[in-house]
Amino acid sequence: MNACSVPALRRGWRLQWEAAQGRHVLLYPEGMVQLNDSAGAILSLVDGERDIAEVIDELSRRYPEGAGGELAQDVIEFFDEALRQGWIEYD
Repeated sequence: MNACSVPALRRGWRLQWEAAQGRHVLLYPEGMVQLNDSAGAILSLVDGERDIAEVIDELSRRYPEGAGGELAQDVIEFFDEALRQGWIEYD
């Protein structure tokens, strides 16, 4: 994985806003994963077309207080963990 890698949600998984819970969730055939605000913000930008650098750029625009190397590193670490958890895949 690098900044040019294009993440996509795992096949059969879907991101959804759950108003009752006030958070994003990942739905999959066997259940659901509740996401914290940061994970929901990142995964809401995963569309199978944006690469990781574009996701970081968009988050930097949305959250300028977190812009810089720390935000980029946090996003990269999140994608590493999301891949380990099986939430995302790369083509």
